Amino acid sequence: MREITALIHKDLMLELRQKYAINGILLYVFSTIFVVQLSFGRVIDDTTWIALFWVILLFAAFNAVSKSFVQESSARRLYYFTLASPVSVIASKMIYNALLMVFLGGLSLGIYSLFMGMPALGMSLFLPAFILGCIGLATAITMVSAIASRTGNNTALTAILGFPVVLPLLLLLIKASQLSLSRSVADIEMLKLLLSITLIDAVVAILAIVLFPYLWRD
Repeated sequence: MREITALIHKDLMLELRQKYAINGILLYVFSTIFVVQLSFGRVIDDTTWIALFWVILLFAAFNAVSKSFVQESSARRLYYFTLASPVSVIASKMIYNALLMVFLGGLSLGIYSLFMGMPALGMSLFLPAFILGCIGLATAITMVSAIASRTGNNTALTAILGFPVVLPLLLLLIKASQLSLSRSVADIEMLKLLLSITLIDAVVAILAIVLFPYLWRD
């Protein structure tokens, strides 16, 4: 835990030092939502609202998380190799990116609701699905970024490998969001959806922890 905490603190300090990175992501989110508002206006049906929101959040996640390992030079990775275990490295990246995505997701939801309005969503389902979705997107793209960092064309490979990984999660998130529009949702149905999303998050995280040491030693 000491290694993980120190690595998370390091990533936070780098993010604060390189303010252009987070500012660029926020500018992307704001400009995308503004263009959507100019195109559709505030009058928009609930299904389209949900689809556009998750599309915006998906691309924001790729922009924010895909740089996790791409920005690390080979010399820096070798330095980390002498200081920390590979499990600590990948765990710290996933935790930091999950926290970053929850923050960016909440900010995006606020800006999106300000410009486009917000349908009557059942927060007992939408809010936990939203948080689990942000964590899942961050975890999956972190794992893909670690794989792509071993090749030359990092950005393109991250997008190619990342989409099939996040697609099942994205489908569940859209389904949960649409179901939250209903006023009469059975508790068992809500529980099944949330457990499915949690299971996908856990499987991706376990796979990353199991496979990353092999990439680390390569």
